Parts: sequence; C-alpha cells; structure tokens
Amino acid sequence: MNSDDVKIKNRIKRIEGQLRGILKMMDEEKDCKAVVTQLSAVRSGVDHTIGVIVSQNLKECILEAKHNDDTANDSIQEAMDLLVKSR
Repeated sequence: MNSDDVKIKNRIKRIEGQLRGILKMMDEEKDCKAVVTQLSAVRSGVDHTIGVIVSQNLKECILEAKHNDDTANDSIQEAMDLLVKSR
C-alpha cells in the first residue's frame, strides 16, 4: 500500500468518525442546524476524497499510457466521467 492509499484511508476514517459524531448528536437531540452543519462537512470531505482518488487514478493512467506509447484520451474521459457521476 502506497502513502497515497494510506492518506485516503485516513480521510475515510475521519469521515466515518464525523458520521458517528452526527449520530451521537442526533441521539442527544442537538440543534438541527448543528447536525446539518456537520453533515455538510461530511459531504465536503467525501467530495474532496473522490477528487483525490480520481486525480490519483488519472495520473496513474496517463503515466501508464505514456509508458506504453498510447494516448491518454480514454483515461482522461473515464476520469471525467467518474467526476461527473460522483456529483
């Protein structure tokens, strides 16, 4: 496992902790605004993580295409499709 994978897993663990915190807030009947604020933070964290994963994948695909003397157009389109799908 490379260092990028470790960083991504740490991001996901942080998001998991945030979700647990939101459940606790709901159990404690915290203010709706506070819950929604935390949910927005989770969504932002997930969106950022998706971006990191897609950009990492795109970089790897381009380097592989360059190594194999292929064009990277298909890889770029696939990465763009993943970004659009995640929205």
